[in-house]
Amino acid sequence: MKAFRKRILVTGGAGFLGSHLCERLVGEGFDVLCVDNYFTGARDNIVHLLANPRFEAMRHDVTFPLYLEVDEIYNLACPASPIHYQFDPVQTTKTSVHGAINMLGLAKRIKAKILQASTSEVYGDPTVHPQKEDYWGNVNPVGTRSCYDEGKRCAETLFFDYYRQHRMRIKVARIFNTYGPRMHPNDGRVVSNFIVQALRGEPITVFGEGRQTRSFCYVDDLIDGLVRLMDSADETTGPINIGNPGEFTIVELARKVIDLTGSRSKLVYEKLPADDPMQRCPDITLAREKLQWEPKVPLQEGLRRTIAYFEEMLRAGTHTALQSLSAGRG
Repeated sequence: MKAFRKRILVTGGAGFLGSHLCERLVGEGFDVLCVDNYFTGARDNIVHLLANPRFEAMRHDVTFPLYLEVDEIYNLACPASPIHYQFDPVQTTKTSVHGAINMLGLAKRIKAKILQASTSEVYGDPTVHPQKEDYWGNVNPVGTRSCYDEGKRCAETLFFDYYRQHRMRIKVARIFNTYGPRMHPNDGRVVSNFIVQALRGEPITVFGEGRQTRSFCYVDDLIDGLVRLMDSADETTGPINIGNPGEFTIVELARKVIDLTGSRSKLVYEKLPADDPMQRCPDITLAREKLQWEPKVPLQEGLRRTIAYFEEMLRAGTHTALQSLSAGRG
């Protein structure tokens, strides 16, 4: 009798997080279908998987319906950095909302379990610290970040309405700042920008006074959290925070990067962008209790691995985006 092998769909599978998730799932012996429209994803992120018979890549935009047969769906498709999601804000909202509707519709038809990659951005500029899952957030519905923030909030609404109305098996993960190899060097995120600016000897751009805090989770830890959530009991729907509760100011991060790269870069300060949250830190009590998960990679070690990736990229000159960096916003 032929052994059952789980078939898994990963939307946004050629992106930063998606490619690491595909790699993890293929490594565990599953059949993996990566779907991506390559707006922010890149074939370079998955090229090492293409020869694997358990892996398949498809160019597709999740704002259009998709018809196939799988057992599980990880819905990661959406630009996740301010530079990218503000480039076409209407399309960003469509990706979050129409994408969720299409993937939920697919999961309903084929009775698949489905996980939504939500975000800490649903908390907005929080008035509660650290952020727990029962906090409803402080979000500007009409600002320049709203296409992403409110798009993800609406996606969560859809997931729980499908759960209540159709008794579907859903999982919702709220992802906090994640970093590591395969970050896009021009995505406007604070870790990648600081590292590349430091390696190139350029001034490191800090917004505001740099006192705003972030919590940085290494990508391997994040992916482990997503897989554990997907594999958890059906009643564990989430939302569940997946992130590192270790909290650092932006200036502290900049100084760590300068120290680890041996750079002579100096800090330069610019005006804080609109709606940029001053504090962002997860309470991961629920993840510890329900998933037996917590991050293991300390910031110092994670930064070393990420710096090594960007050093290799700079040496190889493989990414034209390295030639034109925009300032990081975190």
